[in-house]
Amino acid sequence: MDKLTLVWLRRDLRLLDNTALCMASQNEDNVLPIFIFDSSILGDLEDRNDPRVTFIYDQLMILKEHLEEKGSSLLLKVGKPLEIFQSLAEEYNLTKVYTNRDYEPFAIQRDKEVAAWLEQQGIAFIDFKDQVIFEKEEIMNDSGTHYKVFTPYKRAWLAKYRAEDISTHQVNYQGLCQTKPLAKLSLSEIGFERNEDIPIPKARFSEELIKEYHHYRDFPALEKTTELGLHLRFGTISIRKLVHKVSSLNETFLGELIWREFFMMILYHNPRVVDESYKEKYDRIKWRNEEGEFRQWCEGKTGYPLVDAGMRQLNQTGFMHNRVRMVVASFLTKHLLIDWRWGEAYFARKLLDYELSSNNGNWQWAAGTGTDAQPYFRIFNPASQQKKFDNENKYIKKWVQEYGSDQYPEPMVEHKMARERALKAFKSALDQ
Repeated sequence: MDKLTLVWLRRDLRLLDNTALCMASQNEDNVLPIFIFDSSILGDLEDRNDPRVTFIYDQLMILKEHLEEKGSSLLLKVGKPLEIFQSLAEEYNLTKVYTNRDYEPFAIQRDKEVAAWLEQQGIAFIDFKDQVIFEKEEIMNDSGTHYKVFTPYKRAWLAKYRAEDISTHQVNYQGLCQTKPLAKLSLSEIGFERNEDIPIPKARFSEELIKEYHHYRDFPALEKTTELGLHLRFGTISIRKLVHKVSSLNETFLGELIWREFFMMILYHNPRVVDESYKEKYDRIKWRNEEGEFRQWCEGKTGYPLVDAGMRQLNQTGFMHNRVRMVVASFLTKHLLIDWRWGEAYFARKLLDYELSSNNGNWQWAAGTGTDAQPYFRIFNPASQQKKFDNENKYIKKWVQEYGSDQYPEPMVEHKMARERALKAFKSALDQ
């Protein structure tokens, strides 16, 4: 039996500039890509028609077709990765597994277990940096520790990027395993149904859009965002190619990509933030956690039009404009005094572009419990935000059809009272 090298695809659903795939195809002779529908992850999803699973599945079918045009194929499996590799090691003369690194705590532990077992069998586990420009300890401060605040991290990131040659990679298709088309799983075999109700947004990317990004990004009615988040989350585009393209076009947009890496670095160095406040003293806050009020927030029935429009956009499309995300998160944590973890979990369920590090980082930013140097008393006024960023109510009218009628509810809480209540609760926790 010929020696076989597997390339384990996860958050890198592309052939172009895929570091692990390119390196394997250049260094090995018989390379076969594999994707495992991880039953541990799928089992945590509440909806059997989760649109993200549909998206992953469709991307894999595209990859499979492209690979088969080159005389190779894509191996698809369902189960726990360790058990899948144990089975494959019996079936094939498996010598190496290449993959791209992930920085979430669950993924790190999973990869440790898989790597340890493979290496016991004499099978090499080789991983690469791919979903970020800089990882782990590559951006450190003068004292040799990771940055705790974004602005100095950004300065260090930019200096390192400008000083280095960030190259892209090419696939050597001659190194791929030549095989007949492998079995094609159906969504039902994975345990899911196709979601036809939430269309997957196509990334909007043009030089003109990027150049004007800083002028229009805060106005939700304009639809001037790129919606690249989903594609970055699952690696259907290359971060290296994207950064190379936008770095000369718009510093604000580049800054958003640096925020993404900052939050990944924070999560990597502080895995506890998955369940705890980054600033530990904020875990002393006495949240109200009123379930009925949380339900009103989830359904977009708070009586604050910008909050309600954002939540209804999220529920109907799996997307929410970034400015509005900040407003709805601030409203939940400050106006209603509901734990940021509740809101984070709801976003994790609904957002197509959900990514643990960014979701966690941004929710903690909004709650005032995270890395941000701004004191906790930053509390967005939803009415002021509406006037500033949706003055003609175009965004609100699109998502809240009953706005302006008798059917639209009164505000569920008065802003001034809620603000004072939040300040008192936060101050009380910090004074303990």
